[in-house]
Amino acid sequence: MKKRILIIDDDIDICTLLSRFLSKEGYETDVAYTGSKGVAKFKEFGFDVVLCDYRLGDKDGRDVLAELKAVNPQAVVLIITGYSDIKTAVEVIKLGAFDYITKPLIPAEVLNVISSALKSSQNASKSTATTAAPVSTGSAPSASAPAKKVSFKTNGEYLVGESDSTKELYRQIEIIAPTNYSIILYGESGTGKEVIAKTIHQYSDRRGKPFIAMDCGTLSKELAGSEMFGHVKGAFTGALADKEGHFEMANGGTLFLDEVANLGLDIQATLLRVIQERKFKRVGGTKEMDLDIRIIVASNENLQEAYHKGKFREDLYHRFNEFSINLPPLRQRKQDIPLFAQFFLDRTNEELHKNVEGFDDDVMNMFMNYTWPGNLREFRNVVRRAVLLTTGNKITSKTLPWEITNTNIFSKHTDTPAAVQPITTTAASAPSTDLKDAAAKAEYDTIMNLLKEVNNNKSKAAEILKIDRKTLYNKIKSYEESKELNS
Repeated sequence: MKKRILIIDDDIDICTLLSRFLSKEGYETDVAYTGSKGVAKFKEFGFDVVLCDYRLGDKDGRDVLAELKAVNPQAVVLIITGYSDIKTAVEVIKLGAFDYITKPLIPAEVLNVISSALKSSQNASKSTATTAAPVSTGSAPSASAPAKKVSFKTNGEYLVGESDSTKELYRQIEIIAPTNYSIILYGESGTGKEVIAKTIHQYSDRRGKPFIAMDCGTLSKELAGSEMFGHVKGAFTGALADKEGHFEMANGGTLFLDEVANLGLDIQATLLRVIQERKFKRVGGTKEMDLDIRIIVASNENLQEAYHKGKFREDLYHRFNEFSINLPPLRQRKQDIPLFAQFFLDRTNEELHKNVEGFDDDVMNMFMNYTWPGNLREFRNVVRRAVLLTTGNKITSKTLPWEITNTNIFSKHTDTPAAVQPITTTAASAPSTDLKDAAAKAEYDTIMNLLKEVNNNKSKAAEILKIDRKTLYNKIKSYEESKELNS
């Protein structure tokens, strides 16, 4: 039987678009253009989910929510809100709404929140906190307890989380997003810097314009100018046609420069001039183009230290540093780990059409004790891999990679990297007597220990190992695939 959704919004266009979209996704929909009519329809017909705009002509979302809950205390209500109403929407959630969705509406987010709402409703009899606001105790959740089912907000890709450090992060985003300030995002690899940049863009006045991401760590010195600013046909050997650069593609919107510390000093000088003058030319071109973009940069190196060492221009640093945000590593967000585990599990179940129910207690203990050098990206990949390999109802330690099941190797991690540990190849540490296998294991261990030392900065690790990043990825992937085949 199709799930039934009621849409309450005084904007006819939004009602029409949502109704058509959700109908195509297999839902049965009905609409109401006022809060009073919406409550009346809910009383008469009942619905599985209600999508209600916070600002209505006759009443606000708080009033509608109260009336819907009076009809049915288990009503699943999702609030649609503009960015400026987020604080109010959070308050409404505490009053019983399941979640909120911000405008502009993103189809994937709408579907994800509806799916979570329906799943929570189905499991209501098994949970006492499906719609209650979580209470922060200031301590890490019990590793043996199942992940608590709470109402949460996602930013489209990652769960926001409930730890104090996460709340502070999103408090800063709420302050800075509506401005036009340039921002530096600091954080280890995998902490979600691009996701945060997208969130800032989505909550800004530029949200209807392009968001363009550029990985500066992959740029060669020769092609950096072309990739950034584009080129005209014949500008250099191989320039067979005109090409738009990232700055031109982002014009009017937001440009995200990841791993900006890897840019050479010569391209930094060009970049500074472009930012100052708000004009640029394609490589080999003569026509100046006006530039109107917001720049967000990311680095896992301290740019202030970099300019003191002569690796980064001080004037460019000050251009970028109108505001800076530090993204906490996952090991400092232990309270969020069970929430993220369940979130990634739900996402992967949908992706793979599986129904894995949860995690064994020892698996959650390993998650809590592991230091997560790859942070959220690594966590997501570990859960996706585990779900793929799981044949039963729960994820067991057999489906986890060796670095997690051997957490004692990483358990002494601190925020100050220690020296790379020497590699031993005794019979105890290398069970295989095959020389090729032993050499591959030693090489892999060297790479993993070095990545731990440099906080998983793969560009820096590749530089130290005197190989390129692609070779580094391939070596890690090759060994792990070989290990899976032999396990």
